[in-house]
Amino acid sequence: MADQPVSSVPVAPEGLSLRARRFVETQGIRVRREDIRRHRDAWLDHGIPAAEIERAGVFQDRWGGLALPPAPFYEGGPRVLGADCPEETPAGGWSFLAGDCRVSMAYGFVIGPDGAFGIDARRWTPLHGSTEGWVESLALADHARRWATTVTRVTGRAVDVLDLGAFEPVPEVQGVTDSWWRGEDSLIAVYRGEAVALDAPQCLEALVYGGLDAWGLHGG
Repeated sequence: MADQPVSSVPVAPEGLSLRARRFVETQGIRVRREDIRRHRDAWLDHGIPAAEIERAGVFQDRWGGLALPPAPFYEGGPRVLGADCPEETPAGGWSFLAGDCRVSMAYGFVIGPDGAFGIDARRWTPLHGSTEGWVESLALADHARRWATTVTRVTGRAVDVLDLGAFEPVPEVQGVTDSWWRGEDSLIAVYRGEAVALDAPQCLEALVYGGLDAWGLHGG
C-alpha cells in the first residue's frame, strides 16, 4: 500500500481544546506520512504483537505527518509526529517513537505502554499523559507568549522552591513530569523531563507568564 497523501492544511484531531485546535489548524502543517501497516507481516515475524502494531497504526492515523512550531523546551520537540516500529521496554510493555527530533540529542520522543508522551534517555520519562497533552502544552505556551506582559525564566533548583500554593494545575495538558499551573494573573510552565530523564537537576526549568487577563489565562 502506498504512503498516504494528505492536504498540507491539517484538521485538528478530535478531543483537543478550542485553543489547541486553533493552534494545530493555523500553525501546523501536514506532510506525507508512511503507512506503517505495510510492515505488519515483517514485524509479526520479529515477534511484535499484532495489538502493538495496530496501536502504532492508530497513532499514525491520528498524528502522523503533523509538524508543529517548535516547543519552548526539549530542543523544539519532534520535527514531525509519526510512529515507528514498536519495541519492548526493559520494564515490560511496548513503546514506539512519536516523531523525529529537530536536532541531534541524547533522547528520543516516545509513546509509552500506557499511551503517555515522553522522552527516553537514561530512563523512560513520561511528560504528559497522552499526545493530546503534549499538543495542549504547545498551544498553551504559544498562547501565553502572545498575551503575557512579562515572561520570567527560572532554572535549576530554584524551580523546586516556586510557590504554587495559589495556583491550580491546568488539566488539559495532562501533566506527568511536566505541568502547567494557572493563578490569578499568571501561568507557570514547569519542565522537569530532562532533569529526570538525564539525572541532571541543572536542567530544571520553569517559565512564568505574568500580567494575564481572563482571556490570557484561558484563551479557549
